[in-house]
Amino acid sequence: MVTGNLFHSKKNSWPPEEYVSRNTLQLFNFDSAAPPKQAWRRRLNSHANILKEFSVTFMEAIQMVRLGIRLWSYVREEASHGRKAPIDPFTRESCKPSASQGVPLGGMGSGSISRGFRGEFRQWQIIPGTCNISPVMANQFSIFISRDGGNKKYASVLAPGQHEGLGKTSDEGISSWGWNLNGQHSTYHALFPRAWTIYDGEPDPDLKVSCRQISPFVPHDYRDSSLPTAVFVYTLVNTGKERAKVSLLFTWANSIGGISHLSGDHVNEPFIGEDGVSGVLLHHKTAKGNPPVTFAVAASETQNVNVTVLPCFGLTEGSFITARKIWGKMMQDGQFDRENFNIGPSMPSSPGETLCAAVSASAWVEPHGKCTIAFALAWSSPKIKFSKGSSYHRRYTKFYGTSERAAVDLVHDALTNYKHWEEEIEKWQSPILEDIRLPEWYKFTLFNELYFLVAGGTVWIDSSSPSADVKSDQDPPIKVESKNIKVAEAEMNCRHSTGFEHTSTSGCNSSTGVGLKQNGSSTIPRKKRSCKHFSHHLKTEDQLDGNEDVGRFLYLEGVEYIMWCTYDVHFYASFALLELFPKIELNIQRDFAKAVLSEDGRKVKFLAEGNYGIRKVRGAVPHDLGTHDPWNEMNAYNIHDTSKWKDLNSKFVLQVYRDFAATGDMAFGIEVWPAVRTAMEYMEQFDRDDDGLIENDGFPDQTYDAWTVHGVSAYCGCLWLAALQAAAAMAQRLGDKFFAETCKTKFFSAKSAFEKKLWNGSYFNYDSGSSSNSKSIQADQLAGQWYTSSSGLGPIFDEFKTRSSLQKIFDFNVMKVKGGRMGAVNGMHPNGKVDESCMQSREVWTGVTYAVAANMLLAGMEEEAFTTAEGIFIAGWSEEGFGYWFQTPEGWTTNGHYRSLIYMRPLAIWSMQWVLSPPKAIIEAPKINMMDRIVISPATFSLSLPETRVRKIANKTACFGNSSLQCTC
Repeated sequence: MVTGNLFHSKKNSWPPEEYVSRNTLQLFNFDSAAPPKQAWRRRLNSHANILKEFSVTFMEAIQMVRLGIRLWSYVREEASHGRKAPIDPFTRESCKPSASQGVPLGGMGSGSISRGFRGEFRQWQIIPGTCNISPVMANQFSIFISRDGGNKKYASVLAPGQHEGLGKTSDEGISSWGWNLNGQHSTYHALFPRAWTIYDGEPDPDLKVSCRQISPFVPHDYRDSSLPTAVFVYTLVNTGKERAKVSLLFTWANSIGGISHLSGDHVNEPFIGEDGVSGVLLHHKTAKGNPPVTFAVAASETQNVNVTVLPCFGLTEGSFITARKIWGKMMQDGQFDRENFNIGPSMPSSPGETLCAAVSASAWVEPHGKCTIAFALAWSSPKIKFSKGSSYHRRYTKFYGTSERAAVDLVHDALTNYKHWEEEIEKWQSPILEDIRLPEWYKFTLFNELYFLVAGGTVWIDSSSPSADVKSDQDPPIKVESKNIKVAEAEMNCRHSTGFEHTSTSGCNSSTGVGLKQNGSSTIPRKKRSCKHFSHHLKTEDQLDGNEDVGRFLYLEGVEYIMWCTYDVHFYASFALLELFPKIELNIQRDFAKAVLSEDGRKVKFLAEGNYGIRKVRGAVPHDLGTHDPWNEMNAYNIHDTSKWKDLNSKFVLQVYRDFAATGDMAFGIEVWPAVRTAMEYMEQFDRDDDGLIENDGFPDQTYDAWTVHGVSAYCGCLWLAALQAAAAMAQRLGDKFFAETCKTKFFSAKSAFEKKLWNGSYFNYDSGSSSNSKSIQADQLAGQWYTSSSGLGPIFDEFKTRSSLQKIFDFNVMKVKGGRMGAVNGMHPNGKVDESCMQSREVWTGVTYAVAANMLLAGMEEEAFTTAEGIFIAGWSEEGFGYWFQTPEGWTTNGHYRSLIYMRPLAIWSMQWVLSPPKAIIEAPKINMMDRIVISPATFSLSLPETRVRKIANKTACFGNSSLQCTC
């Protein structure tokens, strides 16, 4: 277990006093205005360098030339249908990615907008699967200050210097504004989902300004966490001797990123809402038939704060009111005319015209006085439409309705509820931030990596039913073939149940929270699983209202790999969802469980070899839930035939068992059990020599899809051993003793074969083949052990083999790469040279490094664990690193060149926290002794269940309620 003294070093501790003067911090020591003690920090004048992308070597290019030709042809074919290929290495954005990212805005699943650490709004993902990385430079906060007598005036955009996208200062656009902020005394402090920008005497030396950005990302809150809104709270402290009139200006373009502002037919209109909330609505008509979007920019009027608006202004000389004119108006008056609220909707914009709006909030701040001004932004896009499929309503419409004008209610509720959000966020974060065992860099990086759950293209819909008024207009409905599945006669209709009979009977009422009996002793009822000494995740409220529909959830593998819920990657990332939003995690597993029992017989060309196969094979876990029609057209990935991959099914079984054990949700366990059995049975075909162990097939048939494997592999073989253990444990808890004993017997045989073929005395070889890299040290070789230990199961290997392997990985894969300051390289030869047999073997994968660190924690190697994970922080997040903050890539080369920015797998840092603060249900989960086996005759050694046994189990599950998942057996 983890010791109480984890990491004494204070390396990479960034005290706020090094960025903001102590006096200023004291002035902001109220109402959460001061930045927290633990945060990621930057000065606003920091250089945002252009990021460097990886390139393949000459030999790698030769090896992949045929794949490249086929992929290029496929990308062109998809483009001819108006679709973007899920993997497109040939198309590049005109705006190159830079080290400029910051905390994104909004909750999950309703579209996202990121905000750079210097203040620009960028990385637009309002339409699912599209990402416009360029900043919209008209979207700014600006400040205007006038002291008594008018002798002192200051005005500046609250962003430093001349940003990209600005024209000449002589034009009528935003370049005519006062870009006077140097940024030397202004700092950014990020602790997701909040961020602070402190202007310490800029532009007025006697005015201290704090801007606090707040988004409704609240763990276990399945309502507010879906809201597309954010709040910006400005705290003003006047340290001068004169009273100051301070006006803040929030400008916003009618745009969803890119060149969308030029498409025309956009309309702005002012509004006055309840409780002093007023602003402007910006109705955006999207191109290509996508659903419309309405933005709301607003401020809260109080006794001391006056709010005015300018519903329309333009950026060119032909505009009725230009950007130059509004700057002059604000310089002179500090506000707009109150009559602007009566203007009504504007005329639709013309193509090529940019339509913008402005909201001003002004207040007098007395000498040595303080004032708070709050703004809010919301974007209402109630309907999402996938390019080949149906439309759905977003999750937030369940609470706000399907009108775009819900944006008015969203900004109102944001401005009236943000303090409650902050209270809940602080309750969640404080135990970790105050944990003296943990290094400082880990605390804030843990939270900041969660940015992906907002900025990772997430989609959260209200329910499984499509919107009634739109149907697929390009392809016919998918026909999912139903065939006889031996182990799946039990229907997946048990969502509302708690369990079926073991040695005693249990009721079918999920509200009772009754525990099941195992060997005569009662397990702890679900309502009693909270304990102040354990992590507060998987809260009791997640177990209440078991019938609550929390909708369906998607997130991308990455913004460059446009596939929803890529399962081999979700394997690593899912710890974050399970800890913070367990109901979402269970629903994702339900989606994959249903998919296991389905078949889609349409032909697909696999690009690696150019051969054909069917899209989805019954019994195989899909690689992903699709791209252009998720849930209905799965396996958008078409490089390899993933029905032949050796990791997906094992990963499914491992995730399901972990989630089942951690939540104690017996209804979930029973519901997905037919799919678990089917997934295990499917894998038997890959045991070529009947030793219980699966073999790889001489191509990259796992998540490392460019790294060829021959024979038995450490990665897939260890996952299979772990899956056998998890399946046995789950079968035992569900009363399927025959299947449990079958898995245990197979495990005993497979483990012996695995160790005999791969153990070399200090670690497990990469594979049992005879290639040049067969003896490579793979960082991820103990992935199965990591999962079983994280799930409360016993170790697969003895302590010596586990610690020896992890020590080898640490000494070679970690410390021999830049002295441990890069993370763990995937492959390393035993002579200390990086394995360069393919591009993936020579990469450092960020999420895998976090997983390896979690495995080291489980083995009691705390120092090595945090040193390993710290390499990702140093290379990716620190000032001396490569600039990958809030866009952590899949991986980087040893010279720091990235591949695939904004990637899912780095969420695996939450697997470290899972080890540090395991849920009580995991700690107290019943253990299964894999060595305590019964003798099973060869005739029954197969995982396939006898027909009579299947019927018996099916009858036991028949009493449970209907599920939205329909068995396709």
